[in-house]
Formats: sequence, C-alpha cells, structure tokens
Amino acid sequence: MNQAIFIDTSILCNLLDIPGKAQDRQQVVSRFKTLQEKKNCHFILPITAVIETGNHIAQLSDGRQRRALAEKFQTWLELSARSQPPYVLHNFEWNKGFIEKFLQGAGSGTTYVDHAQSGVGAGDVWILTEIDSYRARIGKQADIRLWTLDKGLGSHCPAPDF
Repeated sequence: MNQAIFIDTSILCNLLDIPGKAQDRQQVVSRFKTLQEKKNCHFILPITAVIETGNHIAQLSDGRQRRALAEKFQTWLELSARSQPPYVLHNFEWNKGFIEKFLQGAGSGTTYVDHAQSGVGAGDVWILTEIDSYRARIGKQADIRLWTLDKGLGSHCPAPDF
C-alpha cells in the first residue's frame, strides 16, 4: 500500500536548515532519507506548511541565505506542482465544504473554536482538514500519515514508520 505523508512546517524547516528553526535537523534528514528509500512513500506539502515555511525564509536577516533557501524551497514546490517523486500534489478546493470541515475540526472531534481555545492554531486545524479531504478523495488507496515535531498536532494523525 502507498503511504502519503503530509509534511508539517517543523519538518520543512529542519529539511531546509532554516537558521533558528532546525534544531532537529540531523534526525529529520536521516528519517527523510529513510522514507525516500521506500518506493511506495510520497510526500505532500500542505498549504499551511508552505506559507509558514515561506514566511520563516522571508524573515531571515541575511539576504544571501534568504535567497538560497527560497530557491531551494522553490525547487521543492515545483516538484510538488508536477507531482514528481517524492512529492504528490494534493488538490483541494477552498469552498464551503472545506471551510465547514475546518470549522468542525476536520474529524478530530473538536471544533475549530475549541481547538483555538485550547491553544491549537488555525494552521494546524487547516492541515488536519487537508488530510481529511485527501482521505475522503482517495479512500483506502494510501496509508495517510502526518510528519510533525508538534506533539499536539501529531496526536491527531499517525506518524510515518521510519
């Protein structure tokens, strides 16, 4: 069975080696290589992770570093847009149904408002909503996982097998 792994901002920052955001780089890079070796493993970049990671890059004070990381990230996004391995493009529509899933907490059993009240950000709930939408679209064709260093977010979806 194929494994689809949604990659959270915490992982992207480590893979890209964003200064101040890559404290677990060695472990993350090692695990990424292990996952890439699996032929049935594909990665999905959720929109929240793309936006947050892009913001972290844009906020770097060193212009050369900012440009180099933006170019590297651009390459990953281009691969994702073309669904080139190891990335798969996840198409979703920003529509009434998606927003309703988001507000209901994307199958987590907790509404967005209650998540917010307990300190869970909208970005995290958005990722869960993307995962829920992907699962609804592909059914049982893939084992869907979430790779994150955020324990709260990670508690809502299984992590990849390393």
